[in-house]
Amino acid sequence: MTAATTDSTTDAVPSGAAFPRLLAMEWTKFRSVRSTVFSLLAFVVLTLGLAALFTWLTVNQWDKIDADQRAAYTRDPVGNILGGGFFLGQLAICVLGTMVITSEYSTGMIRASLLAAPKRTPMLAAKGLVFATVTFVVGEIVSFGAFAIAAPMLNSKVPVSLSSHGVLRALLGAGLYLMMLGLFAMAVGALVRHTAGAISAVIGFVLVLAPLAQLLPGSLGKHVHAYLPTEAGHLVAQSVQGPKDLLSPWQGYGVFCLWTAALLVVAGWLLKRRDA
Repeated sequence: MTAATTDSTTDAVPSGAAFPRLLAMEWTKFRSVRSTVFSLLAFVVLTLGLAALFTWLTVNQWDKIDADQRAAYTRDPVGNILGGGFFLGQLAICVLGTMVITSEYSTGMIRASLLAAPKRTPMLAAKGLVFATVTFVVGEIVSFGAFAIAAPMLNSKVPVSLSSHGVLRALLGAGLYLMMLGLFAMAVGALVRHTAGAISAVIGFVLVLAPLAQLLPGSLGKHVHAYLPTEAGHLVAQSVQGPKDLLSPWQGYGVFCLWTAALLVVAGWLLKRRDA
């Protein structure tokens, strides 16, 4: 993000500003920065493009893929339609979530933001609410868009529609997952306050910890893996519970919410006690 944001907007919000004015300030900062548009555009293109590509390849290679893969598509077509695209596309949300707040520290804009909210935590709450709303809306548009593109391709092998069991919940859950992932990344950004470090930490949670947890012996590895934030959270974007999943979709999402809430509480506490 650049420093060319909203000096005038920030100055227009007096000390102790009402929460709606903080929301307006955060929305202005969010939509006026080019990196926001680029990150969301990258997410949309990656998710829709990869969902279409992977589904097309699967359908064309249907008779050549192994029985376990065919069974997985038959059991949970929505999770497989969204899976490949969201796996990579979510990285754009991770980057954007951290930059929403770390960019203000790198440019010094955070001092102006905190002048508008001397108690500090309302500023973090307003930033989180604006970002969560945008991420949820974009996530739902992309999840329903990916389904609309890929489902007709898959219908010749696995008939699926919005009225199929668990499909609508999974598509709504995909947006909820991305919303919580964005807040998780923002919380890490608020804790670390450095863009590169925060992005590395979030991507480590998303891509690195899960494979490492699976190396732990016996049931310990299974339980640690199941309760990692994104591993638990993404279950809500599946139409059915997997045979090896220890948590149901909503239980997994609840675990992800608890992880995120804990990080946001710590971030808010440190925000009030650390210098800008």
